[in-house]
Amino acid sequence: QVQLVESGGGLVQAGGSLRLSCAASGRTFSSYAMGWFRQAAGKEREFVAGVSRSGGRSFYRDPVKGRFTISRDNAKNTVYLQMNSLKPEETAVYYCAAGRGLDNWETRGGYAQPHYWGQGTRVTVSS
Repeated sequence: QVQLVESGGGLVQAGGSLRLSCAASGRTFSSYAMGWFRQAAGKEREFVAGVSRSGGRSFYRDPVKGRFTISRDNAKNTVYLQMNSLKPEETAVYYCAAGRGLDNWETRGGYAQPHYWGQGTRVTVSS
């Protein structure tokens, strides 16, 4: 079992930055690819970014490329999402997720079904 708890969300001005954290508990954290999804009000969930088990490979959806960075620290059982140059349309609840592989997320996007989900942390970007 893997339990995920997100933190770091909040209110930020357009163009500002936030760093989300996802703390994981469980015996096999390093066995899972980790990722971040988001869902805005009235919108479908979308895949944002993912990182492989070792942290050696990352993937970003086009809208966040060059602005967001995903990383993981397996020694601390923590995954991060550094978000820079935030836009108002990126206001959403951001969810941490754990799964068996990154490749499926790359192809399925928001339709992917990770094994585990966090409860979400809300990000509000004001204009």
